[in-house]
Amino acid sequence: MRSTFHLLEVSKRGLFAQQNALNVTGHNIANANTEGYTRQRANMQATRGIPVPGMNNDRAPGQLGTGVHVTDLQRLREDFLDVQFRNENKRYGYWEAKLDAIQKIEDIMNEPSETGLQKVMDEMWKAWQDLSQDTRDTSARAVLRERSIAVADTFASIYNHLEEVQRDLDNVLGVKVREVDSLARQIAELNNQIANVVPHGYQPNDLYDQRDVLLDKLSKIVSINVTPGDNGMVNVTIEGQALVTGRTSVAMEAVQNQTTGLLDIRLGGAEFIPTDGELAGILESRGIATVETVEVDGQPQQVVTYTGLLPEFKKNLDKLAVNLAREINDLHRTGLSLIDINNPGQAPQDLPFFVDADALAADPNTKEYPTGANKLVVNPAIIASLDAIAAARPEAGGTAPEGNNKNALAIAELKYKVIPAGTGPHDFSETTTLDDFYRNLIGQLGVNGQEAERNTLNAESILSTVDNNRQSVSGVSIDEEMANLIKFQHAYNASARVMTSMDEILDKVINGMGRVGL
Repeated sequence: MRSTFHLLEVSKRGLFAQQNALNVTGHNIANANTEGYTRQRANMQATRGIPVPGMNNDRAPGQLGTGVHVTDLQRLREDFLDVQFRNENKRYGYWEAKLDAIQKIEDIMNEPSETGLQKVMDEMWKAWQDLSQDTRDTSARAVLRERSIAVADTFASIYNHLEEVQRDLDNVLGVKVREVDSLARQIAELNNQIANVVPHGYQPNDLYDQRDVLLDKLSKIVSINVTPGDNGMVNVTIEGQALVTGRTSVAMEAVQNQTTGLLDIRLGGAEFIPTDGELAGILESRGIATVETVEVDGQPQQVVTYTGLLPEFKKNLDKLAVNLAREINDLHRTGLSLIDINNPGQAPQDLPFFVDADALAADPNTKEYPTGANKLVVNPAIIASLDAIAAARPEAGGTAPEGNNKNALAIAELKYKVIPAGTGPHDFSETTTLDDFYRNLIGQLGVNGQEAERNTLNAESILSTVDNNRQSVSGVSIDEEMANLIKFQHAYNASARVMTSMDEILDKVINGMGRVGL
């Protein structure tokens, strides 16, 4: 025969179970706006039934129910959605970093505009054209000199701004590397805390949530692979290399390369070059330096090769500046200035129009051609005297009359001169004109920007969709929690009512029975 107090025990279990469910619901509501919180559910299960003891019922079907208990507090989360989210997050991080770098370059180039390099070069070619109208016009010579100085200054300004962007990206790279290292150490620490409680039967759901938030942040910076470990821990690898293994993490650091001056990424002391995620986008935009040792004149020398968005753009800008200066210089040196025309007995000046800034610092009379976009300087002889501009071409006898404008015309036409391709470091890789080369350079930048913007938007859209799917499973819905609150409250009240009923029954049995004759 069952115990008289059986129903009291059943009611008590019902009260405890519903109370736990109410506590979980309250925890969900309290964390409705907590970053990365995963809603929880109190899973209930009927406790083990017992056979009803009796004289004739030992073979009776069925058992007597004994109530309910909470088996576990489950995190409502799907691992598949986490994997999908982190895969998209790394793509979003990569293209966002690339787009940011391209937009910075576009801001510097400022094309098309009234102040861009294209406009400044066009004004210089027009100044040569205007000079050809009257080579004795001092004002035309002055305008040409000022517009040529503007071209040199614009090249230098653009190049220096690009170098600033490159240094900024180098600093950002260092910050991101430190962030990866910090996240890895935090994940290892959470692994440690989780592993300390899981063997004792606890479910540290909130610690799991904190770790998932860190993994989500990490997945934007680098491409990660998360695998389960012992006692609730996870192991994290980035592109096949261990970052977190159980309670320990591998150090990631940014170390300045003494040869290139840029930061190198090291993982566990070895060189690491990411290929995906925000870190890869920054690295490819800043440029990747490859140092090789080659033998020059029997002596080993280190040669640094740069690849990436900014190094390639700077290299093309250098090509444009060097070819522009070379073409103008070659013609200018063969021309005659007013000084040459007015002194027919003297040898022509043989002045390059642009000279190299570094060579000029060493030798005021240098004739070295510029070797980069930030090294264009108008020849000091032309700065000192407008008559030094060689607008004329020598005729028979090596002289020319005042008013000869053939050299100015020839230089003005350089804008559309077809320059053959070459294999030198500053030669164009394809046959083109100075004007077309620059237009293609800006056009390619625009195409790259459109590609980065499109891929960023696509990745962001997919990421948002996956996150919405994840939130539909793991996010807290206030409406749903309020409904649960009412449901568990009524169940609690009902269990309490059962207990009250049993109390009244026992009161009748204990205090109301066996009182015959009183």
